[in-house]
Amino acid sequence: MFESGYESGFESGAEPGLMESTSRGLILVIDDEADIRESLQVLLEMESYQVELAQNATEGLAKFESSVYDLVLLDLMMPDRSGMEVLADIRQRDLETPVVMITAYGSIEVAVKAVKAGATDYFSKPWDNEKLILEIDRMIRQRRLTVENAQLKRALKQRYSFPNIVGKSERMHRILEEVTQVASSRSTILITGETGTGKELIAKAIHANSPRADHLFVAVNSGSLPPELLESTLFGHVRGAFTSAVSSHKGYFEVANRGTIFFDEISAIGIETQAKLLRVIQEREFMPLGSNETIKVDVRIIAACNSDLRRMVEDGKFREDLYYRLNVINLALPPLRDRKEDIPLLVEHFFLKYCRENEKFLNASGRSDLQFEPEAMQILMDHNWPGNVRELENAVERAVVLASATLVPASVLPDQLLQAGGFRIRRDESGSLASDASLFEIVADFERRKIIDHLEAAGGSQTEAAESLRIPLSTLNQKIKRLEIPIRRKGDRSQ
Repeated sequence: MFESGYESGFESGAEPGLMESTSRGLILVIDDEADIRESLQVLLEMESYQVELAQNATEGLAKFESSVYDLVLLDLMMPDRSGMEVLADIRQRDLETPVVMITAYGSIEVAVKAVKAGATDYFSKPWDNEKLILEIDRMIRQRRLTVENAQLKRALKQRYSFPNIVGKSERMHRILEEVTQVASSRSTILITGETGTGKELIAKAIHANSPRADHLFVAVNSGSLPPELLESTLFGHVRGAFTSAVSSHKGYFEVANRGTIFFDEISAIGIETQAKLLRVIQEREFMPLGSNETIKVDVRIIAACNSDLRRMVEDGKFREDLYYRLNVINLALPPLRDRKEDIPLLVEHFFLKYCRENEKFLNASGRSDLQFEPEAMQILMDHNWPGNVRELENAVERAVVLASATLVPASVLPDQLLQAGGFRIRRDESGSLASDASLFEIVADFERRKIIDHLEAAGGSQTEAAESLRIPLSTLNQKIKRLEIPIRRKGDRSQ
């Protein structure tokens, strides 16, 4: 129901210098006084930090350039160069690593200038050990959180950038051109399309490529919550707003401020909630349940629907004014059956995804070695895909799990695909293959004649024919059904 804008399925990786769980971090101490260096080393190592020491500015800068540290403790006064000069050099190389200035009593004014120049904080000698450790721990945790958020945002941008939306068909290219045009705007968008066509994926691509990408993407499954709970979820409530409201709670609109809210199946929202949603779109403000105070928000709304929202307006089930507010820009996603030329690309994409997840059939370059046998691929191309891309993804995931070799047979496909209508081989009036027959039709026709020959030689026995063809009986049965081969058994004179 609630998404921060980041999905699972990517590797965040480890940031250089962020230590493993056995260490709380790597700290560089730059100080010309040996007693200070040693006391800090003992204190920090007792707290499970790793410590490297530098006795002057030159050595300290050399170490900083050769390694990545979680934090630097820097003396303000050193004989070869001042701490302010070292700080300036560090900040030229790195704006993120926390730098804490160590200063003697009486030079606090200079330390404050250091903070203005880019230092994270300062401590005066003698310092409070407990307070120093607490502050170091806080700064390192904050630094790691910043790094993690940056990694997640980069992963989100990469995952939902346009090159990762698979499709070469003209209709998908047209959709992506429209997404490119609308991503930077503030306009409300209505994405329509059948279940499984990728409406949420397009919504995330819009968000990730918009000026709002650094803020939250909140997905709301409109049909999964009862109306009273949906309103509280969207707009929040104050303490005592209803019986179970023992404390105040922020709603999704407030949480997603400056970001994007995605309403999946907007048609499921009740009339009363529709009125409140309309107010947010028009006035960019709302009142939490039980409150008389309005909260201003800047949230972009993207809605999705797989039903005829216009028909719902005509039937009085959806507000007409809200419909027009939502339908400022409409992106109509095509069903998979209308862009079958994308199926081979999607298969390759999902092969790679699930080979990586299952850690199997990956080559040295990290790509998938799997491919479907021609018969299996033709079944995929012939299928009508009522569940669209989601149904195809499930079929490919199943194939990866069940595959025992790099060439994947049709037998691993779901039963509903195998039991679908037979493959029609187009012929001319003489019964020969059509002059413009595809490679799949040519192969299927040859395969059909060979199977008929073996069946006739075996007197109609499918078991014997499978043995002579050196294929499993189940595979032969699937081919007989798909190629619509009539069965003639021993002693059967009726055919």
